[in-house]
Amino acid sequence: MKVLITGKGGQLAWELEQLAPKEFDVISVGVDELDIADESLVADFIIKSRPDLVINAAAYTAVDQAEQDADTAYAVNELGVKYLAEACKKIGARVLHISTDFVFDGAAATPYQTDAQPNPLNVYGASKLAGEIVLNQILPESSVIVRTAWVYSANGNNFVKSMLRLMQEKPQLGIIYDQIGTPTWAKGLAQWLWIIAHKAEVIGTYHWTDAGVASWYDFAIAIQELAIAKGLITADIPVKPIPTNAYPTPAQRPAFSIIDKSSAIEVSGLNTKHWRKQLSAMLDELV
Repeated sequence: MKVLITGKGGQLAWELEQLAPKEFDVISVGVDELDIADESLVADFIIKSRPDLVINAAAYTAVDQAEQDADTAYAVNELGVKYLAEACKKIGARVLHISTDFVFDGAAATPYQTDAQPNPLNVYGASKLAGEIVLNQILPESSVIVRTAWVYSANGNNFVKSMLRLMQEKPQLGIIYDQIGTPTWAKGLAQWLWIIAHKAEVIGTYHWTDAGVASWYDFAIAIQELAIAKGLITADIPVKPIPTNAYPTPAQRPAFSIIDKSSAIEVSGLNTKHWRKQLSAMLDELV
């Protein structure tokens, strides 16, 4: 089976490459090789390469910048998905597409089910929802949407690596305590995706994060504790909890981003691991 991975250079695409099963012929492309927002380029590339499966890890993810750059966000997150889906439909290819918890408004008090009503608070979330909608319209019988949240990896830029740097540079940090979700190691998400890649019968929308619950403050405290224990940082600086309104950003973010993973666990047979255990394993890769 030939698998095309978009978004090369990103956290998830990198992990997918590392874990790629030997029985798959994997092609990984970045924006320089395949700009998914270019309709003719996508059509030509897909028809020439003829993948059996496309894992779309390409996305516009600059959440705050998207508020001022909505056209680009929609070009990648909606139109890019549309062009991939249309090209894949022509050759009978399947699509696994990565979406986000930001399609929800965070007003819930219990984990979001896969069929919960979306209501994005920002341009990024709205553009990702638009991509979900267009994929379901074009390839309803041969696509999978997986929503995830708070993704990090040993590769690329993310909250964990930012914290490691800032904890060495700053005398103290203030981290938001009233946004709740679940950190997700990209390697765990990649493992789930490769399982689903083998299951052509699986279609529809699923949720995948690590297990457990945390605020950004909880996450930062765990990063510091584990990083000191592993010798990745030496400073033990004060980390103080602050409310969202003390750190205003252009894009509003959901206060509650816990998503229900039960159907993804059932269909894959892969159990989630607690986010702190996953964080420890990822930090081991940096030692």
